Amino acid sequence: MISAANQQEYYQALLDKKSEYEGVFYVGVKTTGVFCRPTCPARKPKIENCEFYETAEEALLASFRPCKRCRPLSHPNQVSDLVRLLVDAVEDNPEKRWTNQDFQKLSVDASTARRQFKKRFGMTFVEYARARRMGLALKQIREGDAVIDAQLSTGYESSSGFRDAFSRIMGAAPTRSGHHHILKASWLDTRLGPMMAIADDEALYLLEFVDRRGLEREVERLRLRTKSAIIPGYTAPIRSIERELGAYFDGKLTEFKTPLFLLGSPFQQEVWDQLLRIPPGRTSSYGEIAAAMGRPTAYRAVAQANGANQLAIVIPCHRVINTSGELGGYGGGLSRKQWLLNHEKSMSAARKEEY
Repeated sequence: MISAANQQEYYQALLDKKSEYEGVFYVGVKTTGVFCRPTCPARKPKIENCEFYETAEEALLASFRPCKRCRPLSHPNQVSDLVRLLVDAVEDNPEKRWTNQDFQKLSVDASTARRQFKKRFGMTFVEYARARRMGLALKQIREGDAVIDAQLSTGYESSSGFRDAFSRIMGAAPTRSGHHHILKASWLDTRLGPMMAIADDEALYLLEFVDRRGLEREVERLRLRTKSAIIPGYTAPIRSIERELGAYFDGKLTEFKTPLFLLGSPFQQEVWDQLLRIPPGRTSSYGEIAAAMGRPTAYRAVAQANGANQLAIVIPCHRVINTSGELGGYGGGLSRKQWLLNHEKSMSAARKEEY
């Protein structure tokens, strides 16, 4: 049973269309007979006409049918058919330079494609296709092909145009990129909303909720500190964390095995190591972590290091609460933090029953 206080909180989140509540609750609307996700664009009902549920199954069992506008049984921000069509078209011919005629052949409106890609990936379709071409060109250069060969094979007739485009996307000109580090970024749909994963071929560098405040600065800081280019794509660690997140949200996994790259000071890394020692279903305070490190007065520094964690869920900063027992802060939003703690307590309890 959802408490009256939580119902009021959820109703306000519904009015504000807060994406951080995705997966935390669903709302059944008694006047229409449908149930929706928190970010549904439909006109908002009065609170007396709302019933709140923790799962879609509960809403279905209460006789509500899924809303056709927000599709609560699908992943939030699910890829549209148009985006999927164009992504597939790029993969079929990644060296292609797109023109309006190409869109017409697919019966696609170029401006619609631009808007949908901008909303989903933070870049237009043309920028997406160009980044894909550049990724292939970089691979050729890293494998020893001459710059001119990479330029021509990826559709650039002008060497200056190729160099300028390369610099915009990669952050360095081709002739200076011999040891340029490449990171790939992917969008992952989860129960609690979309996340961004950034990794190279060896390890995961960043995992954050897409709507986290300041995410753009985090990504830029990561790019500068690692002297890397960040382009769209998948790597083995991203595939790994995608599988593990699915198992985690299904209640089947409590320990992540995906290799991690921890980019922080020795003190920060010591704090993050302590976070990894907090068992699922348990919590700790900043003071307790500081004491465990042998620095009982450093709880404020511990709090700062906790907030600097760039690997949400995997390094469980959500398991750290205030000494008073209050949740404290969380970059992904307090509603997500509470959901994660409840989820892990449920998993821990289920495992104890098995034994």
